[in-house]
Amino acid sequence: MASFTIRDFHSDDIDDVLTLWTEMRDSQYEPVYGLSEVLASCQADHAVVAVQDDVIIGAAVGRAAHAQGWIVFLSTAAAHQRQGVGGKLLQALEKRMAPLGLSKLSVLVPDTALRVDSLREQGFEAKQNLLYFERRIPVQRNELSALSELGGRILPRGLWESIGGMQTEKELLERRLVMPLAKADLAEQFGVVPPSAVVLFGPPGTGKTTFARAIASRLEWSFVEVFPSRLASDPAGLAGALRETFEKISHLEHAVVFIDEVEEIAVQRGGEPPSAMQGVTNELLKIIPTFRDQPNRLLVCATNFIRSLDSAFLRHGRFDYVIPIGLPDEKARESIWSRYIPAEALPHVDVAALVQQTEGFSPADIEYAAHKAAQHALENALYPVGEARAATGPRTDDYLRAVRQTRATVSPEVAEAFLEDITSIARL
Repeated sequence: MASFTIRDFHSDDIDDVLTLWTEMRDSQYEPVYGLSEVLASCQADHAVVAVQDDVIIGAAVGRAAHAQGWIVFLSTAAAHQRQGVGGKLLQALEKRMAPLGLSKLSVLVPDTALRVDSLREQGFEAKQNLLYFERRIPVQRNELSALSELGGRILPRGLWESIGGMQTEKELLERRLVMPLAKADLAEQFGVVPPSAVVLFGPPGTGKTTFARAIASRLEWSFVEVFPSRLASDPAGLAGALRETFEKISHLEHAVVFIDEVEEIAVQRGGEPPSAMQGVTNELLKIIPTFRDQPNRLLVCATNFIRSLDSAFLRHGRFDYVIPIGLPDEKARESIWSRYIPAEALPHVDVAALVQQTEGFSPADIEYAAHKAAQHALENALYPVGEARAATGPRTDDYLRAVRQTRATVSPEVAEAFLEDITSIARL
């Protein structure tokens, strides 16, 4: 039987390591570390390979975190399993990492792994009663600078769950947008093409921006908001700045891109002479097909005035869905009120009465009324007129007074027009 030698990993060995990883996955068990992590560690950390007759028959890859060393990958080709290759690779890898001053060298293997003799022979002990937990970090370090340059961010988990009520809208967005994007492999199996672009429309202040952020949070994708008003001052002009922004976005791994009040840059074209914004609208219409060709992207455009958008902007092939976001229902209003009423005051407030009195209010209207009531209650406590009241927070009458003094943003006429738009424009 021919002998083998152990040497350091060379960049030309990358294809052979890929073959070993694939063979391990297909014939034994899913490796703990993904292929991209293993190949990255080969290049940036520590790796050795076993070679026989100029053919790589095994590899071991490790990385260090302070005084803790981790074996990222250890594999021997199936035809060479019982030649002691694994043990020799472990010895060589430990020797290579010794100058790092490690106090511990650890390895994780799936509980279905059968061939662990080489680990035991090299002094590794199986620890009992341990659970391994893993969470994938949605944005890698090399993306952070590009994300920062775009003014983007990673939104906190849980925004989706924090939206109370609005069950019809949430279920629609979950099924049409979130699920196909989060489970792209399953969607492909069923012949479903994950959406790339969507328009949210509805009266002002109904939470379209909140939903866009919640979608990004739910997917754990980067969130980039594009502000046309800021881009307008760019030396390249608004159209040029828009093109450059989307070029930078193309370098992100995953992204939800949000444009609010998109009617500002997608107005109806026509008229003589042509308006200055027609060039911007033309540029945006060119950008969208290119954006759609890139996987793991979702463009969310929001508008209060769906009728003002250019007819070519909404056509099939540019936007997968045109989804209405209406005024909050009873459960949503209850959730919004509960969010703005202080916890100490909540037991003393008739939230049901507030919900009843604010039908037709937008979330922004409720927020305004809640802040107005809190301010009024604070002033009454600090500067009492007549009989002083204990400074314990606002009460039901404070909130009801504020509601009466708040003019609803959405008029009955606007609400009626919105219902007509659902029938004639929405695409679900």
